Amino acid sequence: MTPSLWTRLSNPSHFMRWSGAIVPWLATLSLAVLAVGLYQTFFVVPPDYQQGETVRIMYIHVPAAWLGVFFYGAMSVSAIGTLVWRHPLADVAQRAAAPVGAAFTLICLVTGSLWGKPMWGTYWVWDARLTSMLVLFLIYCGIIALWRTLEDPNRAARAVAILTLVGAVNLPIIKFSVNWWSTLHQPASILRMGGSTIDPSMLYPLLVMIAAATLGGTTLHLYTMRTEIMRRRVRTLTIREAERLDRTQPRITPQPSGGLPVGQPV
Repeated sequence: MTPSLWTRLSNPSHFMRWSGAIVPWLATLSLAVLAVGLYQTFFVVPPDYQQGETVRIMYIHVPAAWLGVFFYGAMSVSAIGTLVWRHPLADVAQRAAAPVGAAFTLICLVTGSLWGKPMWGTYWVWDARLTSMLVLFLIYCGIIALWRTLEDPNRAARAVAILTLVGAVNLPIIKFSVNWWSTLHQPASILRMGGSTIDPSMLYPLLVMIAAATLGGTTLHLYTMRTEIMRRRVRTLTIREAERLDRTQPRITPQPSGGLPVGQPV
């Protein structure tokens, strides 16, 4: 009987087979797109009439911000898969996405600070967008710490899934913070009603960098998922081997104070 699509998608062995085939090609494609994007960023894109050469930070900052939010959204979907359907790969996908998303969020914060210094005169302001991104990074760190704190994998998966869904409230705040409050951060410039406000000479290279970052982030996520599956397999084999040795190890009968084995006549 042919297994259903859901069964095949939930099979870690099936995932290891197809991901092992696709990861090298995906990594090559992401490097190629990144090379094109970096060339356009540093040699093709003109300086901004107000920001000058510092506008080039945007081509790192915006993709990093996008992926920081994207991976948390993916973690939220995985959390639902863990709590509702108990999908075998949901917890793996969520655990693999956390460090990747945290890294991109940190890059976003660092590049935003470097960009803010010449534009705002300071590395940091408690702007709504900046503060909500900092909260996102702290949530990532809390989730990673919670995984490391709880030793029981099932208990950790449920606890992290609940925390992830609670933290998902921050995602719309990040998106609409520039519309809900008066902030220093510029409003949406790419995805907005009426079209993008960025000149095509800057917009297209930015879209290339976003595509390169998305491909690279997906590659890292798949690779980290494969590492997590292998780590869990090693843990399972280690536990089974320890249990086998415990069953086969001879038992030592306790002896009374006289030194003779229990039950032996004096």
